[in-house]
Amino acid sequence: MVVGDPNKLPDGRGQLRRHSRAPRPDRAPRPEHGPPRKSRKKLQVIICVLLVELCERFTFFGIVCNTIIFCTVKLGYDNYLAATVNLCFIGASTLTPVLVGWFAETCLGRSKVLYICAFLHFFGTAMLPVVAFPFEDFYIDTHHMTHQLERREQQILFYTGLLAAALGIGGIRAILCPMGAYSLQCYNQHQLLSFFNWFYWLVNLNSTVVFLGIAYIQQSVAKNLGFLIPFTSVLLALIAIHMMRNNLTYKPKKGGSLLTTLGVFLNSLKMCCLHYRHLSGDVGSWLDRAKENNGGRYSETHVENVKVLAKLFPLYGLQLLYRACITQIPSGYYIQTMNSNLHLTSHLLPIGAMNVISIIPLLLLAPLIECVTTCYLSAEKTPLAPAKVITLGHACATLSVLVAGLSELHRRSYPLVEQTLSGKVLQVSSMPCFHLAPQYILLGLAEALVTPACSLISFQLTPSHIRGISLHFLTLSYGGGCFLAALIVQLVYFLSGGNFYPDALHDGNLERFFFLLASLMAVNTLVFWRVSNRYIDLSVRGKALTVSPLAEKLLHYKACLRFYDTVDRSYTTASIESIL
Repeated sequence: MVVGDPNKLPDGRGQLRRHSRAPRPDRAPRPEHGPPRKSRKKLQVIICVLLVELCERFTFFGIVCNTIIFCTVKLGYDNYLAATVNLCFIGASTLTPVLVGWFAETCLGRSKVLYICAFLHFFGTAMLPVVAFPFEDFYIDTHHMTHQLERREQQILFYTGLLAAALGIGGIRAILCPMGAYSLQCYNQHQLLSFFNWFYWLVNLNSTVVFLGIAYIQQSVAKNLGFLIPFTSVLLALIAIHMMRNNLTYKPKKGGSLLTTLGVFLNSLKMCCLHYRHLSGDVGSWLDRAKENNGGRYSETHVENVKVLAKLFPLYGLQLLYRACITQIPSGYYIQTMNSNLHLTSHLLPIGAMNVISIIPLLLLAPLIECVTTCYLSAEKTPLAPAKVITLGHACATLSVLVAGLSELHRRSYPLVEQTLSGKVLQVSSMPCFHLAPQYILLGLAEALVTPACSLISFQLTPSHIRGISLHFLTLSYGGGCFLAALIVQLVYFLSGGNFYPDALHDGNLERFFFLLASLMAVNTLVFWRVSNRYIDLSVRGKALTVSPLAEKLLHYKACLRFYDTVDRSYTTASIESIL
């Protein structure tokens, strides 16, 4: 057999082969125009995401900084009820991204849910101006009679608008601006901490502009027209969604869900009850009873992932009371400031100016932390552990609430003066509102320390495919803290007969509410300090268990044998563990 030259085949195949290797002329320009077009499209997506985040947070903070003064001055609510409404709105807006995100993944789909939430956001922010508008200035008939809404109708429209706005905010946060869209999987611990610091720095920079601008408009320029600003900003958000509706939607990776996690807990409890009554056998953890080889309903992988998340539950639980302290800025501290002297020479300061004081530590501390951490790493030293930073932040929150109680005693010692807010004359203390600045600064310092560190621990100690669930649980703890604060306000008001959370601060003892909250927060800080050792070492990440199909079958076979009690358990366990 003679082997000839492949380029000289008689049927011309060698010539065809040579022609096939030549580059096609229509594909030549692709390398020149492809990357610039791709980078330009990526830049458009980034701009639209930033625009949507700006508009969404503008609407959220615009509603928050106007709710209490609107409820007390225009709707005639007591202070405790106005604070409860504001806290519930903040809590609902914090929880809905998790719930709406799950609903989008399991039921309707992300595109449909996005459009529904955009409509709800528009509808909710349109209802608020209807309630807040000065009807006596506009709706006057030929007989010069004003047409005002009845109190019941006003309340229905107000709560409908708040609920719709909260649902809309949740959909926009969950679908357009999720944390997973920032591609953090390949970052080390220092890069993650740097990202979270600067991320929350940008959020608070935005809220600074909002608190100053909207609060000033609401109080000094156009009375209740401050609610028109959320309505205007949502138009910008809708424009951004329309511009890049296909590219703004981020689809998270699969890897479990909140329902699966909850199902593992419920199935473990059920199997523990059955084990106590009927079955026999011991397991390493009570969650292991949810595994299929122990008679449960869930695979080895799902249960092991839940066990990793369960190690973070003390962290999540101890953030509830801390978040209740943080929410005193838009509730207790806000009411305290509203009943202080807001006049600076001849100008009436907006209440939002005090909120800006709490944001200043956040804006200053993020660059400082970044600089200190970089210096430590360059000197090959270990920076302060995130768990210790959280403990320090909790101590600052405790001290802030304690200072608030002392400031309230100091505020009540001043004589009363008249002050006009939103067209209504109020009897307030003559103490300048800047005397309340230390409690705002301490609470801002606590937030600058705690929030980035909590996000880092939740992200670092979980496997990559369940980090989204870990951050969801952290978000649930933040929202739960808002509702816990509302519950504490209600309990304190009714148990004290209104004395600890009075409608007229000079006739009650609001400082006792702050002292009670400071005592609870001090206990919470000590408990976290005791359990913080388990979160010191972040170099060992949570490892998810992966089981081969053969091992899954053997585990199922082991479960059947254990049920009929017909096999030596030690031999079966050793065999399966050798395969795993």
